[in-house]
Amino acid sequence: MTNGDWTFLSNYGHVLVSLARDPEARMRDVAPAVGITERAAQQIVAELVGQGYLRKEKVGRRNRYDVVRGAHLRHELESQVTLGDFLELVVGRSQQG
Repeated sequence: MTNGDWTFLSNYGHVLVSLARDPEARMRDVAPAVGITERAAQQIVAELVGQGYLRKEKVGRRNRYDVVRGAHLRHELESQVTLGDFLELVVGRSQQG
């Protein structure tokens, strides 16, 4: 990794942002946007659902993902911030699904 190859958000944060922007996005679309494999995106989503940060609902043959906006960020330094606060900052109100 060179000095310019890092980002402030992890892949988990990028997946959340992607799904907040488009709650009906397919993993095949989320993965390249984040820069990971489709399988990695599926694993991240499964963990986020399992930990209560995302809700997954089957709509026909597709999935719809809703971010649990009242959930708090995990790290102690940011634990007072909710996902809703974070997404409002990063995505903005008008773009959130």
